[in-house]
Amino acid sequence: MYDGDSWMWHGGGSGWWILMAVLTVVFWAVVITVVVLAIRYVATDRGRSAAPTSAPAEDLLAERYARGEVDDDEYRRRLALLREHR
Repeated sequence: MYDGDSWMWHGGGSGWWILMAVLTVVFWAVVITVVVLAIRYVATDRGRSAAPTSAPAEDLLAERYARGEVDDDEYRRRLALLREHR
């Protein structure tokens, strides 16, 4: 039998394989965590930029309605037109 690597199996370096196994698991856990967080970050940013929170034209129309420049019927008609053409 080949006796050159007997130090790995008897005595001297018997605990290193446990340390290497733990470090390998930790390494892959960190890599997977970084990938998942990066995907979540990119998906969240795209979701925010794709869906505006308010329409500027609707806000302006609401302000005009609040000041009394537009009556109820005209406000509803214009709001329906704005929402129809989104």
